Amino acid sequence: MNETPHALSSSRTLWELVSRRAALTPDRPLFLQDDRALTFGGLAARAERVAAGLYGMGVRPGTVVAWQLPTRIETAVLSFALARLGAVQTPVIPFYRDREVGFALRESKAEFFVVPGVWRGFDHTEMARRLGARGLFEAYDDLPEGDPSVLPAPPADGTAVRWIYWTSGTTSDPKGVLHTDRSLLAGGSCLAHALRPSADDVGSIAFPYAHIGGPDYTVMLLLYGFPAVLFEQFALPEALAAYRAHGVTIAGGSTAFYSMFLTEQRKRPGEPVVPSLRLLAGGGAPKPPELYDAVVREMGVQLSHGYGMTEVPMITMGSPDDSPELLATTEGRPPEGMEIRIVDGEVRLRGEAVCRGYLDPAQTAEAFDEEGFLRTGDLGRLTETGHLVLTGRLKDVIIRKGENISAQEIEDLLHRHPAVGDAAVIGLPDAARGELVCAVVEQPPGAGPLTLDAVTAFLRAEGLSVHKLPERLEVVDALPRGETLRKVLKYKLRERYAGT
Repeated sequence: MNETPHALSSSRTLWELVSRRAALTPDRPLFLQDDRALTFGGLAARAERVAAGLYGMGVRPGTVVAWQLPTRIETAVLSFALARLGAVQTPVIPFYRDREVGFALRESKAEFFVVPGVWRGFDHTEMARRLGARGLFEAYDDLPEGDPSVLPAPPADGTAVRWIYWTSGTTSDPKGVLHTDRSLLAGGSCLAHALRPSADDVGSIAFPYAHIGGPDYTVMLLLYGFPAVLFEQFALPEALAAYRAHGVTIAGGSTAFYSMFLTEQRKRPGEPVVPSLRLLAGGGAPKPPELYDAVVREMGVQLSHGYGMTEVPMITMGSPDDSPELLATTEGRPPEGMEIRIVDGEVRLRGEAVCRGYLDPAQTAEAFDEEGFLRTGDLGRLTETGHLVLTGRLKDVIIRKGENISAQEIEDLLHRHPAVGDAAVIGLPDAARGELVCAVVEQPPGAGPLTLDAVTAFLRAEGLSVHKLPERLEVVDALPRGETLRKVLKYKLRERYAGT
């Protein structure tokens, strides 16, 4: 049996891709974590046993299963077991708390909820009980297993909605994004064929596996037959030992990851921070050209950046064929089958990797134009070579370390503070994070001085997730407003505070 990665990408479902790769290279490693390894064949075999265990618990094709688990081998096995069953799974980022998790459970009507128990000092099980989660069970080290002979046939239709991912979008509540196996396969294929890895490469997954990038990256591993190191908790320099021990050749995640590696490199100039590393790759946040130049010059590795979102996991990607100027100043080119149209400056998309819409039909109707193109809310232009340059955003979303943060959600909570009269939350360029969260507030007459510590303590008490907390506070006499509708002019705030 000798199939090329492009032939494998014709798989109709994720489970079909797993089965075909397991038949090709059953003994090659797929996931590496600490001193453990799982092979391609091992994934297929164990996922079937776990699928049988889940089946015995009552999970059936079409059953909605939510899971909030860290990046571990067990998490990937559980996810593929659900894919084997044809269940509808809704991954939840591990650091989300009551507000987002409760919304996801209610809106998805999840019949089961899988948590890690106490993880990094937080009791996920207690939170789930507090939220009234149905079918609650823990799956950190142990997964339910059974006899695969009881299983129904694997799903054959890759176009059915079997994934619900969550994005904050432009409103306070998250939006449930509907994906199919085929849309995730298309996104992962774009990433894989742009980066052109080989079976000799070693990748890394240092971001939450519950992110849309989890299946995106795993599809690339399955297509090209190479392993990735999983990091349950990622921090530098602590993680460097694992990168070096496993000989990682491809690393990254988002702009923040590039900056972190560069910081470590600068501690020992001229000595490769990871000797085996040849490529940093990622997306999810703006990439300053100067950061590209610094990585290539100081680390001696290539950097390929891309453009994606929860609704479309991979839209464009820089390629080894691109010139340094294009790699530094663009987001790369779209793959075959991804249509990009610029309408009044807005980037619109149509193709197999585009989601089917949202759980809320009204949001779906608003998101797609009359020709079926997704309105991204991002502003951009196409070069003569077909490369995409992003120039801004229509959406009021801050992208911090690759995660979408709703400005309105934070503003709504700030308005509850007695020392805040009005508030505007903006994203400001930041080399390490992509963007940082800045709260600009007006105070009512007679209010006492307001500090960043007081604001973040208040927002924590209101239930805001830690990753959304402002890193900067500016107090002004009056927010700038338009003359007609008196709307706050956020672009004036960005102009004022960017670079200061």
